[in-house]
Amino acid sequence: MKLFLALAGALAALGLIGVWLHGEEDAEAVATVAAAPSTPSTVVRSGEVVFNVTARGELQGSQSVMLTAPMTGSAELVITDLRTAGELVQEGDVAVEFDITELTFNLREAQADLAEAEQRLAQSKAESLAKAEEARFLLLQAESDLAIAELEARRNELLAAIVARQNDLAVGSARDRLQQLQTDLASRQATSDAGVAIQEAAVNKARVKAETAQKTIESMTLRAPRDGYVSLQQNQGSGFFSWGMQLPIYQVGDTVRPGMAVAQVLDLGGWELSARLAELDRGHLSVGQPARIRVAGVPGSRFEGRVKSIGNTSGPPWDRRFECKLSIENPSPDLRPGMSAEIEIETERIEAALWVPSQALFDRDGQKFVYRWDDGAFSAVDVGLVRAGESQTVIEGLAEGDVVALADPSKMQEAVTSSTATDALTNR
Repeated sequence: MKLFLALAGALAALGLIGVWLHGEEDAEAVATVAAAPSTPSTVVRSGEVVFNVTARGELQGSQSVMLTAPMTGSAELVITDLRTAGELVQEGDVAVEFDITELTFNLREAQADLAEAEQRLAQSKAESLAKAEEARFLLLQAESDLAIAELEARRNELLAAIVARQNDLAVGSARDRLQQLQTDLASRQATSDAGVAIQEAAVNKARVKAETAQKTIESMTLRAPRDGYVSLQQNQGSGFFSWGMQLPIYQVGDTVRPGMAVAQVLDLGGWELSARLAELDRGHLSVGQPARIRVAGVPGSRFEGRVKSIGNTSGPPWDRRFECKLSIENPSPDLRPGMSAEIEIETERIEAALWVPSQALFDRDGQKFVYRWDDGAFSAVDVGLVRAGESQTVIEGLAEGDVVALADPSKMQEAVTSSTATDALTNR
């Protein structure tokens, strides 16, 4: 109880100090507050009141490029190498690598199939060339036989009829054989060309398969498309679930489904803060409002920012929240993605306002009132609420310099009476 009284006295002293700082015009109020030492009190002040919404946020890049797992035939990909969150990378640096053991085996098979297909193509071309040479030889021989037969037939007038008839038959036979060979040559050439075309198609198919396997292996390495910082994404498939807790980020050994986002590379020049605020603050925020930012990882830092966007409200009924993004107008090279920050957003300024500390305002059945010091005692006085904040409340219905209690005077009196009775029993 002595501790409680000491605290009450300290609060009363703070009220006195506040009045002293406010100026000489509150000197009478100081004397009045001193007359009620058992209840912490303060005075009604007039002046500019600034209302703020405070929150904690996380630093991230506003201009980023997402790195996603490649679309392959595999159901899951295994991460074998991964940059750490916040690590600085240059354009072209490896950011993420996936396991390529099975793909390497497939590539070697495809390359072996390609080599075999190329050998078959070479063999088919050689056979086609050999057959073409053979057919040309037979054709030349047939042409020669026809020429000889025709020369023999020129002597038919000098020869017996039967010999002449034999020469004519030899010419016809040679001519028929030549025509047949010419027809066969075209057919054989078409057959050889078809065989070569089939082997060439097999080679092209094997080559495409090998090139596809090679490109798939290359796609399993994700490189930074620009200079920036690496920000790892949450592992949506981790199976971890708990209200109010974030999913873990990806790490080496995790499995990823094709097409899932694994990391993003954040631009060095574009920074923003992401914060989740209570639904009650939504009505006080608007795009463009100024904010003051202190980043935990940069001691002594003080950055200026503005509300950039306000998202939709989500979450369970007992904890409805919305996402608010803020831009940073004077970024520092010391900033890193993932750093936490304290955010103070200025939502409203009221000039020449009457205000009291928020703990001086009480509520009973929806009616706002204060305990004002009048004629040596505190009494409840109804007031109009203009705007309530975390530490200051703008009101109507009082005058500047009025003394108001920071706690319920009746409860404070009960505490004092109880403490006095306890001390009396102790001293017996």
